[in-house]
Parts: sequence; C-alpha cells; structure tokens
Amino acid sequence: MAQTEEAKLHFLDYWRVIRVRWVLILLAFLLVVLTAAIVTYFQPREYQSSVFVEVRSTAQNLRIFGPGDPNQPIYEPQLAPTVFQIIQRTGILYPVIDDLKLQDRWTKNGIRPSREQAYQRLRNKLDVDEVRNTQLLQISVFNTDPQEAADIANKIVAVYQDTRVDEEKEVMNRAIASMNEEVARQQKKVDDAAAEVTRIRDEEKIIDLNPEGMEDAQTPVNAIVMAQEKDVNDAETAVSSLSMKLDQIQTLKGEDLMRMMPTLNIQDPTIQKILPNYQDAVAQEALMLNSGLAENHPRVKALRATKEVYTRQLEEQVVIIRSALEKNLATSQATRDEMRKRLEELNERQLAGRNLSATYTRAKNTYIKERMLLDGIRTRAQTQTMELAMPRMAVSVKQIAEPPSYAARPRVGLNLALGALVGLVVGLGLAFFIEYLDTSVKTMEDVESLLGVPVLAIIPKNIKLLHKEPGDTPDAEAYRILRTNIEFNRKNPEANAISMVSGGPGEGKSTTLANLAFTSAQGGYTTLIVDADLRRPVQHTMFDVSNKIGLTNYLTTDMKLEDVIFPTTVENLSLLPSGILPSDAVGILNSQRMSDMIAELKTRYDIVFFDSPPMLGVSDASVLASEVDQTIIVVQHRRFPRAMLTRVKQAVLGVGGNVLGVVLNNVDLKHDQNYYYYTNYYGYYQPRDNESKRDTRKATASATTRNGYSDPEEY
Repeated sequence: MAQTEEAKLHFLDYWRVIRVRWVLILLAFLLVVLTAAIVTYFQPREYQSSVFVEVRSTAQNLRIFGPGDPNQPIYEPQLAPTVFQIIQRTGILYPVIDDLKLQDRWTKNGIRPSREQAYQRLRNKLDVDEVRNTQLLQISVFNTDPQEAADIANKIVAVYQDTRVDEEKEVMNRAIASMNEEVARQQKKVDDAAAEVTRIRDEEKIIDLNPEGMEDAQTPVNAIVMAQEKDVNDAETAVSSLSMKLDQIQTLKGEDLMRMMPTLNIQDPTIQKILPNYQDAVAQEALMLNSGLAENHPRVKALRATKEVYTRQLEEQVVIIRSALEKNLATSQATRDEMRKRLEELNERQLAGRNLSATYTRAKNTYIKERMLLDGIRTRAQTQTMELAMPRMAVSVKQIAEPPSYAARPRVGLNLALGALVGLVVGLGLAFFIEYLDTSVKTMEDVESLLGVPVLAIIPKNIKLLHKEPGDTPDAEAYRILRTNIEFNRKNPEANAISMVSGGPGEGKSTTLANLAFTSAQGGYTTLIVDADLRRPVQHTMFDVSNKIGLTNYLTTDMKLEDVIFPTTVENLSLLPSGILPSDAVGILNSQRMSDMIAELKTRYDIVFFDSPPMLGVSDASVLASEVDQTIIVVQHRRFPRAMLTRVKQAVLGVGGNVLGVVLNNVDLKHDQNYYYYTNYYGYYQPRDNESKRDTRKATASATTRNGYSDPEEY
C-alpha cells in the first residue's frame, strides 16, 4: 500500500511540473512542429519507383542434370542479405552511372559531379528492403524525376543480373578448362594401365573371361561351384525322401498300412477321398461292438463288408502309388548322378583357375580404377559444358519499376506526427530540466526539511489587502489559520513581539503582515504594526496614514509613543509608521531606546508586529530579530532558493533570535493542487448573487487605484 501511495505522489509531482511549465511545453511543441512543417514544405518532392525481384541460387540450374524438381527454388538463408549488400556497392552502381550517364544528367550550373559524388548521390536515393522469410527484395529509387527513378531501378536489376551471370560463366569456364586438362592426364594413365594388363596377360598366357570386370576371375567360377553343390545336396535330399516313403509302403500291409496312411504324407486324391470313409467304418464298427451287438449281427457284418471294400480300394491305389514312387526314385537318382558329374568338372576348372597370376589381378584392378575415374571426370566436364550452354538467371523480376504518378517524399503526415512527438518530448524535457535546475522552495516538505520549523500558513496567490475588501472574504481564512497557528506555536503567551522577515525583497512580507494584523484585530486582540523597514516603508500607504512622523522620530528625539502611534480605520489596530529616515541615522534600530520601546509596546498591546527589512543584505533585520520574541519568515513560493532559506534561518539564530515558523506565500493553486487541502475553505465562501461579485471587484479595483499599487507581492 505504501508503495502505491509513493508512486501516486510521484505521478502527481510530474503532473504538477507539467501544469506549472505548460507554457514552455506548448512553446517548444509549437516551435518544433512549425519547424517540421517549414522543412517539409521546402523539401523537394521525390517520387518512388520500386522493382520487386526474387534472388535465385546458382545451384538452381544443377537440378536439370541431377535429382530434384528444377522448378522448385532452392532456399539459401544468406542469399538475400548478400544480394542486399552487393546491390548498394560500387561494383553494381558504377556501371549504372555509366550506362545511364547520370553524371551528365546531374550536372548543375556547369558543375559535373565526379564518379564518386554521383555514387554517393545515387546511394542516398537508393533504398533496398528484404521481405522477411523470403528471397524477395524491393529495390526502390527516390528521385524528383519519376521516369529517371524507374530507369535507375530497372537498370540496377539488369546490371546485377548481367554481372552475376558473367561472374558465374567465368568461373565455370575456368572449371571446364581445368577438368579438360584433367581428362587428358587421366586418359594417359588409363592407356598406360591397359597396356600393362595386356603385357602381363600375354606373358603369363592368362585366359580372363571378363577382362573389363572389376571382380576376380575366380569369382564367377566359385559362385557356380557353390550353386552346383547346393543343387547336388537338394537332389540327395529328394532321393532319400522318396526311398523312405517307398520302404514304408512296401513294409506295411493290411490294416497297419491303413492306420499309417495319414503319416506317410501321400498327396493322392483317391486315397484322400476313400481314407476318411474307411476310418468312419472302423469307428462305427467299434461303436456297435461296444454297444452290445454280437460280431455275427447283420449290421456288424454289413459294416465289415463295407470296410473290406474300402481296404481293397486303398490297397489297389497304394500299388499304383508304389509304382509311381519307384519311377520318381529312379529319375531322381539319375538327376543326382548327373549333377555330381558336373560338380566334379567345375571343381577341376576351379583348381585350374587358381594358377592365375596375382600380379595380373593387381594390374587389372589398377586399370579398372583409373578407367572409372576417367569416366567420372569426363562426365563432370560434359555436365559443366551443358550447364554453361544453358540460359542462366540470377534474379527473377516479379514487378518492374514504373514511373509513379504521385510523390512519395516528403511524407507530410509522418513528418508532422514526428514533429509533434519530438516537440512534446523536447517540451517535457525542457520543463523537467528547468524544474531540476530550479532550486526555489516548492513544497512544505522543502521548508520543514531544510529549517526544521513548521509551515504556519499557505497564502494563495493574488490576495489583496483584507481591510479594504468589502465584507468578509475567503482570503481572510488563510490569515486566520496563520493567527491560530501563531497562538498555538508560541511557547510563552507573553512572547507577543513578532517580527516578519524575508530573505529578499518582493516576497510579500509587508502585505502578509498587514493582513495578519487585520485578522488579529478582528479577533479581539489590541494589535500594533511597527513599520521597522526604514528604507522601504509601505505600511503607511496600506492604511492611509501619514509617514511624516514615526519610528525614526521616536528613536532620534524625545517624543513620546503616543505622538508616533496612529489609529487606523480598523478597530483594535494601530500603526507606528517608519517616519522619514535621516541620512545620518543609519543603524538607529540598534539602540537601547529601541529595546526599551519594544518592552513598553509589549505591555500596552496584546500583540505587536514588526515589519522588518529583508534578512539578507541589510543589518537592520538582524538587529530587530535579536530584540523581538519571535520571528516569522515569509517565503514566496517558487521564487526563493532553498539554500538562501537556510541562510535566513542561520542569520536569525546567529543574533539570538527565535524562528517561530514559515509562511509560504503567493502559492498558485491552479498549478500546485497539492495545496488544495490547505486552502479548501474557498469552497465554503459563495457569493450570494452576481451583483455581490461585481461590487466586490469594483471595491477592490477602486482601493487598488486609490493607494497607487497593484500587486502586494512587491511589498
């Protein structure tokens, strides 16, 4: 909660500074906006012509001869930023200047710009922007001539396209030349290796069925031998299986053959059809016998007859199968013998092939490798040659530059908006900077923290003399508060001699004293004003009293107090004017007669106010502060420096005086609303009608004119 209140106070302080310095802020704002408007008005009208291009990778054409879709662009994240930088350099802009003869176009008053100057001028007219997450670039040119702007933008793209293609072709030409030289060198190595292989084969009389193959000459033979061995093994397995089945069929007879028939795995349709019927008959016979039927029962006999028929049919079919198995076995044995014979031949060939020379194998491998390397280099050279012949494109133009019909610069709205923003910032900056440099007293906290004494009252700005106002006014309430605070802050009720001082002239000290004395007299106190400001006395003018006789006469002669004290038009209020100060009577306040006079006045009046000269620079104020009981310091709000305020207090204390408190005078409530709660009594004072307001203003104006002053701050 405390942090919130502190932040709120800070905000109110900022707002107070703005309210106080609003004239300065407005002046700076208008000045900057006006400057921006003038600059914008006199700026030349420039037209913007833009061309949109898509930068393309040099690897795009390679897809014609390799994998991938040649129409699908290749995305390179660094390509667009690289082109962005290249386009703005002399390598591109110098040819543009030469092709369009911009040096001649930009000749003015017979002065032809140099190439470097033309480049700088063109660079200032050029604006290149990247479209985020794409390979698109917007190349814009600003110029007073719309056609020239379009020509320059299009020419930049054309020059970059030609330059990029020429550079790539030059690189590829050098690469092709280097690869052709490498092909020639590799061809010589292949020829030498082939000659060496032929020599070794002829000398050792080697027969190589695959002289151009990379594999060993024995590799095909070994593969054939392994395949033949597998076929022989498969044939042996087939012969063994057929022999086993034939032996089982020949060994088993009758019902044993019928029971073992399912395990022989004989795939014969007749057997597969009859065998289930036979098995059902056997099962039914066993079921009948178990149910109590005798073996001679007709049904049992009928079932046995059926079973014998099935048995006979199965035996006949087995004879047929046995004959077929014997024939298959004979065929399989013949095939096996033939495969064995071929395997023996292959083994003999493999044994003979092992005599081939290891030197020949190494020479052949070397030849094959050199030939394959030659094929690769030749293929790459052919590919590069075809790529060179293909049309190349460094950028793809998506939108050509055209002469615009309206100017793009200056941007009036944007310039004025920026001017307004800058003006506001400058105004606020100046206001806060001046506020920072302002060391005057601004708040009650300034007074209380510097002096350690209370602020007795807050006097608003533009308060007139109360005794000349018709009737009671809200302005009097501030002085009633001051009177009350004086009563409660006096430690001794007999300390009724009070001087009112200020640090310098013009703080409103005399007006404050006059109004305070007026409210004290209204409160029933017998009050006396002693005008001790001998150099600039003003109290007699405020109360329309003659100043021919006064304090100076009393101190320099034997006159009595009754002769120099005059009643005023205010009940209970008297005035001791200053009198005319003789030129040889400087310092008369510092006398025993002055001290005696103060003691005498304290006994005659309830309260005695002394109008004192400024404390700093005049010695009379220090003398007076040492003689009276209490001293009140009047400080004009936002005028008197804080450092000087400390000196005022030290000056009072240095002569033995007592500081009762401070009156913060001339506070502008319109700007400093923090003081509203100290002066909210104005809300309780409402004139009854418009006529009373007019009467009040007329009376104030006539009193002001009659007394010859207009601003009480002067006193």
